[in-house]
Amino acid sequence: MIKRNRKKDLLQSLNRKEITVLTGARQVGKTTLIKEIIRELEAKGEKTLYFNLDIERDMNYFRSQETFLNKLRLELGDAPAYVFIDEIQRKEEAGLFLKGIYDMDLPYKFTVTGSGSLELKQKIGEALTGRKILIYLPPVMFDEFVQYKTAYRYENRLALYFETEKENLALLLNEYLTYGGYPAVVTASTQDDKTGIMQEIFQSYLTKDIAWLLHVKSPDKFVRMMQLLAAQAGGLLRYSDLAHDVTVTVQTLKTYLWYAEQTFMIHTVKPFFTNPKKELTKSPVVYFNDLGMLHFLRGTLPGNLKTGMDFQNFVYLILKERFERPLSPVKYWRTKNKAEVDFVIIRDGQVIPFEVKFSPIKKPVVSRSLRSFIEKYKPPRAYVVHTGDFFETKIETTEVIFLPYWKLYFLEK
Repeated sequence: MIKRNRKKDLLQSLNRKEITVLTGARQVGKTTLIKEIIRELEAKGEKTLYFNLDIERDMNYFRSQETFLNKLRLELGDAPAYVFIDEIQRKEEAGLFLKGIYDMDLPYKFTVTGSGSLELKQKIGEALTGRKILIYLPPVMFDEFVQYKTAYRYENRLALYFETEKENLALLLNEYLTYGGYPAVVTASTQDDKTGIMQEIFQSYLTKDIAWLLHVKSPDKFVRMMQLLAAQAGGLLRYSDLAHDVTVTVQTLKTYLWYAEQTFMIHTVKPFFTNPKKELTKSPVVYFNDLGMLHFLRGTLPGNLKTGMDFQNFVYLILKERFERPLSPVKYWRTKNKAEVDFVIIRDGQVIPFEVKFSPIKKPVVSRSLRSFIEKYKPPRAYVVHTGDFFETKIETTEVIFLPYWKLYFLEK
């Protein structure tokens, strides 16, 4: 079993009255994590009750709030207990249903899970305003992947492992950049198995999410868009050019992109700017939520073809997981003269740039683009993320840190 970082957040949420909503893409391990927690609660003598709304028998208990309440009282009585509801998006008007249950002030703690359907994100979110704790479960992150692959021998010494086992780490990075972090893919033993599982995940996504959202049986144009996005991941998104290639209108393309992001397949990164006359302000950059899905859609599975953009996507996922906040997303920077910095984050009101290089840098040479950003914004620190060793230099008052990629996991948030 793969140990997940989000388990700690989920366990802490059990001590709060609000409904915990665990969300994420299909097959990232939400049900597995919930069942692991149920086993631990029951081992402590706690009462639990689990429903899966993909199962018709369980769905029958959700015909009405009265039917559901009767089932809870039958199984749990009036004592405190934990109730888990899987695939809550299957319930029509799920948000209003849960809001009514929550407002009854029952002695039960409710935790619900669901994939990235729009009903889950919109209707449940709106109805449960002030009544929910939202926890997002990503695909297996690289640090979780390394822990699993090393059988948790270095669980409390991960930084030392990264520092010491550089050859093994390079092999693990290569595998992760190829196949990504869907749990079933991570645990599969052969390339063919991994590729077959990826095919099943994407097909399930198309039939259960996208076909329903687009109200079509064969969302071929959506698939075409995803394939083209995979081919240009990390590059500037030109709406009109992509719409032309997909053979849809620009408005339809934007709708498709919105669906893809709401269902956790892609992330759109917007530009950071303060001078609209000299810096880009509109064109987003697209990254994929999972590197294996990126390669699957690009048609490079199985295979070992890696690009700098793949590594850039990899670094983005780490930055997003560790440093992004609701009102402070990860951004990029580019001027109209084509100076660019891959990522920009804001921490404690300070602008911090990150440049990414898929190579081991040997000397502290600062690129012209990063130097341009430093001269304009004078950040306290700037990072060059690469595959080599740690060293640093200084440009005026800015400390420029050449950071091995794995040290991103040990930067202060």
